[in-house]
Order: sequence, then structure tokens, then C-alpha cells
Amino acid sequence: MQVSVESSEGLERRMTVELPAEKVNAAVEKRLKEIARTIRLDGFRPGKVPLSVVRKRFSHDAKQEVFGDLVQSSYFEALMQEKLNPAGEPSIEPVEKGTEEGMAYVAVFEVMPEVKLNPLSEVTVKRPVAEVTDEDLAEMVEKLRKQRITWNEVDREARDGDQITINFKGYMDGEAFEGGSADGIPLELGTKGMIAGFEEGLVGAKAGEARTLELTFPESYHAKQLAGKPATFEVEVIKVSEAVLPEVNEEFIKAFGVSEEGVDGFYKEIRANMTRELEDKIRGVVKEQAMDALLQVNELEVPKALVSREAQVLLQQTKANLAQGGQGNNINLPVELFEEQARKRVTLGLIIAEVLGSNNIELDEARVRQKIEQFAQSYEDPQQVIDYYYSNKEQLSGIQNLVLEDQVVDWVLDQVTVEDIAKGFDEVMNPSTPDAEAASE
Repeated sequence: MQVSVESSEGLERRMTVELPAEKVNAAVEKRLKEIARTIRLDGFRPGKVPLSVVRKRFSHDAKQEVFGDLVQSSYFEALMQEKLNPAGEPSIEPVEKGTEEGMAYVAVFEVMPEVKLNPLSEVTVKRPVAEVTDEDLAEMVEKLRKQRITWNEVDREARDGDQITINFKGYMDGEAFEGGSADGIPLELGTKGMIAGFEEGLVGAKAGEARTLELTFPESYHAKQLAGKPATFEVEVIKVSEAVLPEVNEEFIKAFGVSEEGVDGFYKEIRANMTRELEDKIRGVVKEQAMDALLQVNELEVPKALVSREAQVLLQQTKANLAQGGQGNNINLPVELFEEQARKRVTLGLIIAEVLGSNNIELDEARVRQKIEQFAQSYEDPQQVIDYYYSNKEQLSGIQNLVLEDQVVDWVLDQVTVEDIAKGFDEVMNPSTPDAEAASE
């Protein structure tokens, strides 16, 4: 067997494999004899068909079958001989040859890139440092109270924060316009749920009062036929209600499944949950920076075959998620939409594999157990959740991969400069707020 390899564009290789005539002919002859033993032809008893007849009638089919078998066996042998690591299935191109010349083919495929890790010494990772303060805890409890708000009808003028029930009709140039009218609509004043001036124009109104509002739709309004145009709204206030927040008592905390230690236990559990969420968020921020650092210092050309395969996986995952929401069957997403994300994931996967291999990092089973136990804490029967993970190879594998990624993050943090940045709880949890700096800036 003769093998030659040519490098094409990027990671593509063209490997020509030539098989000697004696090997090919022997394989064809063997296949013809097998056919002769089993073939049924009119005028001949089973197994008694002359080989010359079989050769004349089935020679072409035998060569086709032998070609497939020889390609399969010789392809992997040729890869080992040339020390090539393919990234996907090859494209096989037969090479025309005479019977006396044997058989040849060209296998076109991409090879896995060689990954050489570059130093991370110039990289700085900014790690948020925060804690849950009493003020943060109080704000969280206040949010929980607002989630269970009730409304009490009052006989007074409406204020910001009140909920009013209204009927309204909208007019443009004296004509009612489509979508501009509704009856019995609850509206919480101050939420900015309506166009500018609508809620403000109803502050001070009482039940039974009618008001006329002269307003203008914003230029960026979603209904283009209304954008930037003036309108008149005739509004009738049906009733005014004020917010009633529940007291933090035994009845209130039962809604959150807290039964032990009463109100004190409730506050303790809320703080513990907030602390857990804060730690997870900080780990996520640091992990994102660590992975970005690996990508930035290790530029890598990746096989198109792997990117294409990963893009298909992402597409199917997205379709499955949309289907759960009842809309997956109505959306036709192009796979190209996922190619950039797929390329990043493939690149990062190859780099992570090299970090693990070149540094002899092995899976920390204790951390796997710890992560599963942490996840199980939020369930009524934690042991049942733990048993589920350890009995389900697919689910366990997902946790193991997360732990390996965490171990890679630890390795990265040992290589880079880590700068601790003091943050507030809300700054870390909601970095998109105007006054919050992103930890990675």
C-alpha cells in the first residue's frame, strides 16, 4: 500500500491511497467464490454455478463491494501510518485504474489542529468581591412582599403607586383609531406602562372622574402608523385602589415553604439563598473571563466539520426549547445563525482538552459530589436527587464536565493576575444597572 498526503487549504488534507493489484484481485476473486457458493441461476444447481459464469456476470458488483471493504480497512491503516488525526468523516474519490494496476482512491478530510498553549501572564481577571448585607436582605424581603401585594379600594385622589381601573378611548383627527380603546383596564400609576403623559395625567383623579389627555406617541413607538403622531384620550376612572403589602408573619412565610424557626428561620433561609446566588454569580463572572482569556491568547483554526456538527446541535437544542414554549414548530431557524457560537465552543473545547491533558488535570470526584449535593439542597428530598444523578450517566456526565471546567478555571487563575473589585450585592447580580460596572471592565 502506497500513501501520499497533500495539504490543501487550512486543515484540509488529500490522502491518496494506492492498493496493489495482487491484493485487489485476490479480494475480488474471494468475493466471486463467495457469490458462486450462494447464487441461484437458472440451469444450474445451487453452489454449482461455474466461476467463469459468476465472473462474467458479477465481476463489476464484486469489485464495487471489494472497493468499499478495502477503503474501510486501508483508510484507518493509512491514517496510522501517516500519523493523521481526522476531524470528521472523509470524502472518498475513486481513482480510475486498470485491472492490472490495482485500486486507488483519494480521501479528503480535515485534521484536528495542533494546540499549543500560550502564556497567560499578561492577563488580568477582575473578580467581584461582595457580601449580603442587612440592607440587601431587607430589599429582597420587600420584593417578596411586593410579589404578594393586594389592592384595597379607596375613596380619594389617585397617587403614584396606586392602581386605578379605567375605560379609555383614543382619537386621532377626531376619529377613533384601532387598538386605542379598552374598558376595565387596571393601571398601576408610576410604572411607565403607557406612553409618556398618560399615567401622569391621571394622578389626582378620583373614581367617577373623566379626563381628557392630549398626548403624542413617541417616534420609536412599535406601531409605525401611530409613531410620532398626536392623539386625544378620553379616560374614565372607575375606581382607585392602594397597595397593601403583607406582613412578614407565620402566614406569609408559609407561602415560601418555611416552617421551621418561624420568621427568624425565614430571614436566615433568604440570606442563605442570596449568598448562594451571589457566590454562583461571582463564579460565573470569573469563569467567563477565564474562558475568554483562553480564547484570546490561543488563536486556533478549527475544523469546519466540527463547527458544522456543533451548530446542528445548537440548532436542535434551540428548537427543543422553543417547542417547550409552544412555538418551535412555527419557526424555521437557519443553521448559519449558530455557526459563530459553535466555532467558539469548538475552539474552547479543544483548548480546554489541551489544558487538561498537558497539565495532567484529572476529574475531582469529590467536587462532583459536592456540586451535586449543593444542587440537591433546593429539593425536598436531597438524597433522591443525588441518587438520580449517580444512576443517570448522561446527567452525571454533565456535572462532571462542569467540574472539569471549574478545574480549568482554577488553573487559569493560577496563571493570571487576579484583581479583587469590591462590589455591592445588586451591582454583582444586576450588572446592567446604570450605576453598576461590569466586573470584566
